[in-house]
This record gives sequence, structure tokens and C-alpha cells, in this order.
Amino acid sequence: HLQLVESGGGLVQPGGSLTLSCAASRSTLAPYSIAWFRQAPGKEREAVSCISSSGINTNYADSVKGRFTISRDNAKNTAYLQMNSLKPEDAAIYYCAASESYGVYWNKLYEYNLWGQGTQVTVSS
Repeated sequence: HLQLVESGGGLVQPGGSLTLSCAASRSTLAPYSIAWFRQAPGKEREAVSCISSSGINTNYADSVKGRFTISRDNAKNTAYLQMNSLKPEDAAIYYCAASESYGVYWNKLYEYNLWGQGTQVTVSS
């Protein structure tokens, strides 16, 4: 079934930008809503953003609104998270996740049964 692989993480200075990718394999990404979560050391995993299967609907955590943009290219079987104006508090392991549903519980971990392995984002001068 669907497998997800994140890439694009790295070290960036505060104020900088990164684009994360979530590539799907073994199946098509198209039917799934895709979310990005992050987990910092000692903290719980939290939802960052979500995009519906069609790409029409998106959601963002308040902490990233106006700075992050989620998108997807179903033809490339890939979803993205463009992160601008990065802050030290954005540093975390970022995970993409897939769900067969989309709705008001987009930010709940239990909505997602497919997860990638994560990619590290470090924001430091």
C-alpha cells in the first residue's frame, strides 16, 4: 500500500526558508488528504497543515499561518510544505501523513494511518 517519504529538511538560519517534500510510492497519493505534523524534542507531535485530496481545501495551525504553504501535485505523486520566515521554535522532525478522510479533525493524529519516517528541520544561527 501507500508509502510516504519526506525530504528537504536541513539547517536554516532564522528568517530563512525550506521546502519539504512528501513523495508517495507503491500507490497513488490522489485519494488521500495529506497533513504535515512536527515533533520537537520533549514535546508532543502537533499538526502543522493539511490539504484535501483535490488540493482545494487547506488548513494551518495558527503558529504557521501566513508563513507556511501546503500544496500537492498529484501528477508527481508528491505533496509539499513551503516554509518561510522560519523561527527557532519551528525546529522539529517533520512528518507527512495520509488519510482517506478530510474534515474538522484534520489536526488529530488518529485521523492518519499512513506516516512517513520524518525529516529534521533545524533553525539556528
